[in-house]
Amino acid sequence: MTARFTALAETGSTNDDLVARATGDEAVDWPDFSVLITDNQTRGRGRLGRTWLAPTGKSLAISVLLRPSLADGSSLPLGSYGWFPLLAGAAMTKAVRQVVIAGHELTVAEAAAAGEEDVAEAPPVMLKWPNDVQISGYKVSGILSELLPITAGGAPGGVVIGAGLNVSLDEHDLPTLTSTSLTLVTGSAVSPDAVLAGYLSALAELYRSFLAAGGDAVASGLHAEVSALCGTLGQDVRVELPGGGELLGSAVAIESDGRLRVRERSSGEETSVAAGDVTHLRY
Repeated sequence: MTARFTALAETGSTNDDLVARATGDEAVDWPDFSVLITDNQTRGRGRLGRTWLAPTGKSLAISVLLRPSLADGSSLPLGSYGWFPLLAGAAMTKAVRQVVIAGHELTVAEAAAAGEEDVAEAPPVMLKWPNDVQISGYKVSGILSELLPITAGGAPGGVVIGAGLNVSLDEHDLPTLTSTSLTLVTGSAVSPDAVLAGYLSALAELYRSFLAAGGDAVASGLHAEVSALCGTLGQDVRVELPGGGELLGSAVAIESDGRLRVRERSSGEETSVAAGDVTHLRY
């Protein structure tokens, strides 16, 4: 069955909406890689129950339904599902980077036409482990992945990956002091359709390769791709752990299962974390 693409004028949460459709009476009508989007999300959710809200028409909320299965029809190994937030984060990083580079090239061309030669380099676009996208350290997008209920066969019924993207918010619209938008960075209008197309294209490519390799992130190249895009690596970080407490140290690698390896500042020992709020320290 062909994947569905549905654009809503408004919804509370694209993730909630897509989860309901993917698990309800008409679930069979929502196949793998179906997409639900809106530019007016009124009850958006982030990690740890945080709310996410933006003025109508200035952001995109994108939810994608994945029902992964391998070439032989078997289920994707449960341990591979932990890679989906990173996979989506890598796809969004690539899409945002394309927009920022295009905006920089326009700035360079305009400067050259005006006889100006000294133009700063394009701002860096990086993935912050596990699933935020940052431009020069400021958040422009966040990812929230939700597993669907376990099936009779013992595997999840799929996963819904939600992405929120700040497209044309101005300084007064930003949700936090550490946020930004594509328009603020590029200084020009940005086509939401172009960013959406770039994201879905990159997501589909990474997803297909991941499944073709049996959910092996190393064999598929996903591990290398995420590691190359991840601006957290090499940074001094503070990790607020889900069960309480924190970890201070340097982020040294992403493990083959997607966990972040941190070398503790006090002891020099290395600890791998599967989840937690990560702050890049600047001192």
